[in-house]
Amino acid sequence: MEDQFIKTATLIGDATRASILWNLLDGRAFTATELAIAVETSAQNISMHLGKLLEADLICVEKQGRHKYYRFSNKEVAYAVEAMANLIPKPKDPVKKKSEEYPPIKYCRTCYDHLAGKMGVALADSLLEQKIIIEKNGAFEISIDGEKWFSDFGINLEEAQKQKRIFLKPCLDWSERRNHIAGSIGALLLDKMINEDWLRRTKDSRAIAITGKGEKELLKNFKIVV
Repeated sequence: MEDQFIKTATLIGDATRASILWNLLDGRAFTATELAIAVETSAQNISMHLGKLLEADLICVEKQGRHKYYRFSNKEVAYAVEAMANLIPKPKDPVKKKSEEYPPIKYCRTCYDHLAGKMGVALADSLLEQKIIIEKNGAFEISIDGEKWFSDFGINLEEAQKQKRIFLKPCLDWSERRNHIAGSIGALLLDKMINEDWLRRTKDSRAIAITGKGEKELLKNFKIVV
């Protein structure tokens, strides 16, 4: 186990491979060419690094027509990469204007397939305060009242539990240093808010834009002031 841990840590520790994994947190699949551009390396070099990540089962590849697309092999890899960001030393807070306190990527973003940043943490806080979810021994659970709330909100918990992945878990947010919601429930909440046009994805970024409708609905449902 120790040898395997050292091998994996060494693999991720390479700057180019770490950058590849960070870019895959976008949640989309990328071609080798797109990743080479994103991490600023050559086509030959990206091929070598992708091969190593494939061999370690940290990523997988899907072929569509003439193209090959790379993504995380499973969602737990994404959670691990996001968690590693919490090891980044917190910078000393310089004096900033209020409008500069939260750049878009820290204010509202995706963490692979769920909501993160200040808004992601605010969502988790709201659900905890309303006792829709409860925290027990460092884990999240849905309360009895929460089961009805999710049903009324349009999320089928039975279907979510059937998914071959973690159902509900706290995920430590690297910019807020507090938990947001991950797992199939976190993904379904994000999907719901995007499908209802509360939130919109930003091209070539993990930052998420909040619409005018979203501001009203976040206040109404979660008491979140944008």
